[in-house]
Amino acid sequence: MSTDLVPPTAAARRLLTAFPPSAGAFSRALAEAQARQAVTLAAALRYPTPLDAELLHLLGPSGSARLDRLTGADHQDDSDDEAGRRSWVDETVVSWAACLLAAPALAADAHRLADRGRVDEVTRLTRPGGHEHAAAPLLRHPDLLEPVAALHRAPLLELPALPETENALPG
Repeated sequence: MSTDLVPPTAAARRLLTAFPPSAGAFSRALAEAQARQAVTLAAALRYPTPLDAELLHLLGPSGSARLDRLTGADHQDDSDDEAGRRSWVDETVVSWAACLLAAPALAADAHRLADRGRVDEVTRLTRPGGHEHAAAPLLRHPDLLEPVAALHRAPLLELPALPETENALPG
């Protein structure tokens, strides 16, 4: 993934804010790794070419307003920097990342579909173990992720080679 892509970083931060990890530095690091893997994979699917990524920079993403309403986020005390970062959240990428976090089989299929040169290994996402689930129980909980995942699930499942995994989705 391009190091210039600010929206994936903002999306990972948004997921971790809405679905905080368990207490402790190790849990925080594991949850962040899972969120970053999900967001990186979602962004690679959403913006598959360098031109797509450049257009994102030119046009800007949608922001986090609807996500904030869905997850009950309160940003009254946020700094101007934090408010600016929230404006760079791509709602579709966050929604797709939520789908991938909730369904490891879908994430594995998505990883096969993505350009491997842009997406490194995502085993914490595709084959989460006990440590990953313990570190991020809210971030991995399908029922909690559902309102966010449902926003843009249909376009994700319309990607080539992904519709057959629809029955792998929880719910």
